[in-house]
Amino acid sequence: MKSLVDHLSQYAAYHRDPRNIATHFVGIPLIVVAVAVLLSRPQWMGGWLSPAMLVALASAWFYLRLELRLGLLMSVLLGLCVWAGQVLAQQSTLVWLASGLGLFVVGWAIQFVGHHYEGRKPAFVDDVTGLIIGPLFVVAELAFLLGLRRELKEQIEARAGGVRVNPRRAAA
Repeated sequence: MKSLVDHLSQYAAYHRDPRNIATHFVGIPLIVVAVAVLLSRPQWMGGWLSPAMLVALASAWFYLRLELRLGLLMSVLLGLCVWAGQVLAQQSTLVWLASGLGLFVVGWAIQFVGHHYEGRKPAFVDDVTGLIIGPLFVVAELAFLLGLRRELKEQIEARAGGVRVNPRRAAA
């Protein structure tokens, strides 16, 4: 299994433009919540078990195996997304689907704007694990902005390079 640094470095290589990273702070959470919303139906066992819960548990297990601290934080965040998904799944079918699909489309649109600035395709195109690493990347980047996890940031930047504006897209 790849390490935390392996996964984040590979993903970061596709995300070195600060404008692209900024779009990910909005787009990825919208997509994660959208998936939780859309997978919150059907609900079993009194409403607490759903496909969203199963996906969140599998994802949490993946994150926890990479690193305990970030895995615990990701587990809490996934739990909040599943909770929001369950709340919206309790609404009418129109509200449930409109909110889930709307969040999903808007989230991906924001992502593609960011990759326009980057001048590079999304990481998941080359490696589907980018879909599960994306949310972890956003949390790690937030930690870096807060001055946390400097050693992890240095390890990632040693492999992927530093964050910089893409000179080919600077005027965009």
